[in-house]
Amino acid sequence: MKNITITRMTDDDVSEIAELEKKCFAVPWSEKSFRDEMQNKLAVYFVAKDNGKCIGYAGFWNVSGEGDITNVAVLPEYRKNGIGSMLISEMIKTAVTLKLELLTLEVRKSNIAAQGLYKKYGFDIIGERKRYYSDNGEDAWIMTKSFEPCEE
Repeated sequence: MKNITITRMTDDDVSEIAELEKKCFAVPWSEKSFRDEMQNKLAVYFVAKDNGKCIGYAGFWNVSGEGDITNVAVLPEYRKNGIGSMLISEMIKTAVTLKLELLTLEVRKSNIAAQGLYKKYGFDIIGERKRYYSDNGEDAWIMTKSFEPCEE
């Protein structure tokens, strides 16, 4: 896994990402949803590739100076190899470049591994959403990372 690259997602990645999505989530987004996201001017998505194969992705919506992370996903066989960290790091760098005030996300209360990853990057639990997940009604933590305003 020496050839992992992180790039902006393109239309050419969508079919492969939609297949990856099915392996990662109980209620996966459709290929059409990803195609729509590629047309969404607020959407910023990244893809992780291993020798050209899509192995993960992450993205956020840039809305009014805040980044709302929609998804972070890595194929099960590639997890625990730093790919999620690479994707989150890229989103943070981009958020800083865009001068966003914060990044926020929802994460399943049962997903301790993801919570640990987000905490490592400075995300804090700021609240919860009851029965957030449609597949099983599980609650979600709301986690946020704030950025210091840059002096102009």
